[in-house]
This record gives sequence, C-alpha cells and structure tokens, in this order.
Amino acid sequence: MDIPLSTIAVVGLGTMGTGIAEVLARSGREVIGIDTDEAAARRAVASLEASTARAVERGRITEEERRDALARFRTFSDLQAAADAELVIEVVPESYEIKQQVFRELDAVVSPATILATGTNALSVTRLAAESQRPERVLGLHFFNPAPAMKLVEVVSSVLTAPPAVEAVTQLARLLGKEPVAIGDRPGFVADGLLFGYLNQAAAMYEANYATREDIDAAMKLGCGLPMGPLALLDLIGIDTARTVLEAMYSTSHDRLHAPAPILGQLASAGLTGRKAGRGFYTYAEAGSQTVVPDALTPAPRGAEAAGRTVRSVGVAGSGTMASGIAEVFAKAGYDVVLAARGQEKADLAKARIAKSLGRSVTKGRLSEQARDETLARITAAASLDAFAEVDLAVEAVAEDLLVKQELFATLDKVCRPGAVLATTTSSLPVVAIARATGRPEDVVGMHFFNPAPAMKLVEVVRTVLTADDVHATVHEVCHTVRKHPVDCGDRAGFIVNALLFPYLNNAIKMVEEHYASLDDIDAAMKLGGGYPMGPFELLDVVGLDVSLAIEKVLHNEFRDPGLAPAPLLEHLVAAGCLGRKTGRGFREYARR
Repeated sequence: MDIPLSTIAVVGLGTMGTGIAEVLARSGREVIGIDTDEAAARRAVASLEASTARAVERGRITEEERRDALARFRTFSDLQAAADAELVIEVVPESYEIKQQVFRELDAVVSPATILATGTNALSVTRLAAESQRPERVLGLHFFNPAPAMKLVEVVSSVLTAPPAVEAVTQLARLLGKEPVAIGDRPGFVADGLLFGYLNQAAAMYEANYATREDIDAAMKLGCGLPMGPLALLDLIGIDTARTVLEAMYSTSHDRLHAPAPILGQLASAGLTGRKAGRGFYTYAEAGSQTVVPDALTPAPRGAEAAGRTVRSVGVAGSGTMASGIAEVFAKAGYDVVLAARGQEKADLAKARIAKSLGRSVTKGRLSEQARDETLARITAAASLDAFAEVDLAVEAVAEDLLVKQELFATLDKVCRPGAVLATTTSSLPVVAIARATGRPEDVVGMHFFNPAPAMKLVEVVRTVLTADDVHATVHEVCHTVRKHPVDCGDRAGFIVNALLFPYLNNAIKMVEEHYASLDDIDAAMKLGGGYPMGPFELLDVVGLDVSLAIEKVLHNEFRDPGLAPAPLLEHLVAAGCLGRKTGRGFREYARR
C-alpha cells in the first residue's frame, strides 16, 4: 500500500514536536503544527527560523531552501486543522488521559486512511490504539531528542497495527534520513527501556551517598565514553519525565531496577525537575540554561584534603596487558617503575610490550624518540616482588582471584617498606578483604584503572573503612600527576562504572532472550538513540562473556536483587566456550586471525 505521507500534522509543539516539525519541513513535507498554546506555536516558528538560519550560515542549505521550508510549516490551535493530514504525530504530555482525548478528537476529524502515530516513550501503544476507532492505523513513532540530529526512530507496532501502516512510516523515516527500528509494544521500547534502568540506578547510587554527582557522571563519561553522565542526562530529560517512564516500565516488569528511586519523586514534587526548572541534580544559571553553576553540593577545590605521602618510585605487579599499561602510565609521568612478574622472562616480555606501545606513539607523532627512550629507561623488569623493597607505591594487576590477590598482598606486606602505599586494581573484589591479608590495612586502597590504561583517563579510587586519610590523598595526587581523573567510591561490588554498566548489558541480553528485538536493532538503538560508542552486544564481545558473567555474579551476590541475576543466555554461551572476540564467537562470530 503506497502512502506518500506528504502532508503531516504534528500535535504538540514543545521541544520534541518542534524538532519533528523541522525535520519534516526540511524534507519537503507540508507540516501542520497544532498546539492549543499560541505561545508554544510562536516559539516553534521562531525555533525553526533560527535553526534554518544557522543551517544557511553553515552552508547546509540555501536561502531559497530555507524560505521553502518555513513556508511549508503552518501553525494552528485547533485539531480541525489536521483534517487533510495523511499522518498525524502526537507529542503531547505523557498522560493516557491527554493522549486518548487527542486520539478521540482526531478520530472525528481525519480521514479513515490517516495514520495516527504517538510519540510516547513510556505509555502503551496498544492501550492508546484500543481507544481509537481505527486501532489498525495507530502505531508508535518515537523520535529522539534533538530530533533533527538524532538518527534513531523506533517504529512501534501493537497487536492491532496493520502492516501497511508500519511500512509507510518506516519508509518515511528512511526518506527523512533516519534509521528506523521496528519493535513491539512495551514501556520504554528498546533504547529507553535500557537507558532508564541505568539512569534510575545512578540516581539511587547518588541518593545512597555512595558517590558524588560529579564523580558518578565523570565515571560514566570517562569509563564508558558516554557523551553525558547519567545525572546530568536526567536533568536534561526532565526528572518528572524520567519518573513517569520508570513508573510505566515498573508497572509491566515489576523489576526493582525500574522502581523509581525515591529521590526522583522528591525532586519532582519539589519542582526541581532539571534544566527546564533551573535546578535538579545540579543547579543551572537559569531555567532552561545548560550552564551549571556552583551550589552547596559543589566539591571544594583540590587542596582542601589531607596531605599525601611522597611517591617517587612505583612497583607494578603483573605481566599482562593491564600491568604493562599501568607501568607505562607511571613511567611516562616521570616515576621510576619496577615491573615485577613471576620470572624474568615474563617481566622482560611485559617491558617489551611497553616498548612496542611507545613505538606506536612515536610513529603516530604523539611521542618523541627521546621521550620513548627515557620512559623505557625508567622501567626495571624484575623476576620477583623482592624488587619492591624501596618503592613508595605498589600496584598489583594480577588475576581477578581473591586468594591470588590476598597471597600477593601478604607478600607485599613483608617486602615493602613501612609507609609504602599498597594498591589493588581489582574491578569486582572487596578491597577490604585484600587489605586484611596484610598487617597494615590502613595502607591499602583500590586504584581501578581501565583498559587500555595509557588511553583511559578514569581511575576509581576505592577507600575501605580502614584506609588512612593520607593514603587516600596520596592516590589522588598520584592520579593527577599521571593525568588521570580520580573518582571516589566505597568498597562495594562494581564500584561506580561496573555497577551501572553491567545491569544495563544484562538487560539487553534479556531483551534478546524474550525475542523482543534483535542484536543488531538493540546495538543500533543504543548507539543512535543513546549516544553509546558501542552497542551492548559489541561491548560484551569485546569485554569477554566470561568476564561479564563473573561481574554479573558478583553484583548479584552482593546486592541479592533478582533483577541482577545473570541472563541464562549469557551463562549458556560461556558454558559453550563462546566468550566473544577472543574465541572468535560470542553473541556474534568473528574472523579468526
């Protein structure tokens, strides 16, 4: 069934409705903008005028194309204006009552062939369709904000939707230069279904005083490559909107991960709904501003904490990729480094790996040959931990096994001089349990580097209940010296990044198990709609499914939340030896090298 969809009505001219109208008008469609608030209609026209003017300045469209686009956008205050539309997209507030009223009125206005699309990201498309006189013509068309820039469009079918209507809007999305993903009807769909659970956990983490808002946001940006931290993103979305989405998700899933964190309700009830109100998790220069201003919760400038211990030399224990990467980081920053492994051959191989890494930096023009040689000269490869006798800081990067680490720290306790700081790079084990293997647990701290250590800027600084103030301060000073960004967190499973990242990955696997969406659609949705550098299944295969399963089990054992139980599909793949890229097969298959 060929539906040209050349005349389209957009009901609701807020930020999203205005963005959708702009996309349609610039694509050559006649756009009927409808909003009962005449001020909103005027703002929409002004927004389109301003955005198209910027496009002309940047050479993306001509002045004639701008005039034509503006001429195609007309605004009205009555739904009767949608009478001739072939497609109506409603983007009114997330309320069944409001949306159902719009659909009832549209039923009396538009032709029987008109497609009615809801822009909801939280409510049931099926429930909205059932209230319409033409449920087969009702579907979801979920754009992402800002609509002109974001490529993803989720096309949502209910059990009542006719395939020709889906085909028509899917074709339209492609003609608009978007990437349509066809999915079924459930709250949050794909992108928001995964995103809002993660945002909710971040809010709960902050509410529990586990980490500051700044550290949570910095950790997810620097540790995962996300364009925004979760709390800043909640402020952008609107805390009231986020709570509505989560309520809808929880009503269907009954998963505690979707039960809105109480702080979301408290902020929303107080009118602190984020940027649009001028205050949410952060405080802004004014309502609608994106400029964050200091408030009572803003951290004090560096230097207010206790003085740290002097660190001139560093010992790194281990011979793998992480150990050699950490040794490279310290040596490049000017520290004398002892790289100790189990045997001289392994230590020499680890140093050779560093030499190769530095060589690549020279080839790319990031490092001079002299700097490479000086860095290598600062690294001593040693056959045992005995070489750590005089180091000021010892950092272990060995296997993620509690007994192995405890044994190593018991040795460090005997070898290292009094006052030396002992750091573990564990990503999932209790730091205090490692510290108790020594006779000086006050000297032990977590320094969780991210792989590859030379490139990743984040270090999670994990302080136990026994860690001394000056040890904590020392690690912060060292992180700044090696040009890493330290974030503080307590000694619990997953710390910040893994505690927020892996439940999100686990939920993506559950979507596939439930046959709700394909691997490719989920990966595309999170990259195009969520700004993730990699889709969840790409990332799982890179991290390793065995590593991911181990972290999921640690999180589940620590928090005892049924929603954190590892997805059976992940366990099955690991049992079958399908561990990701390193074995040539995980969620996808890879060419053998």
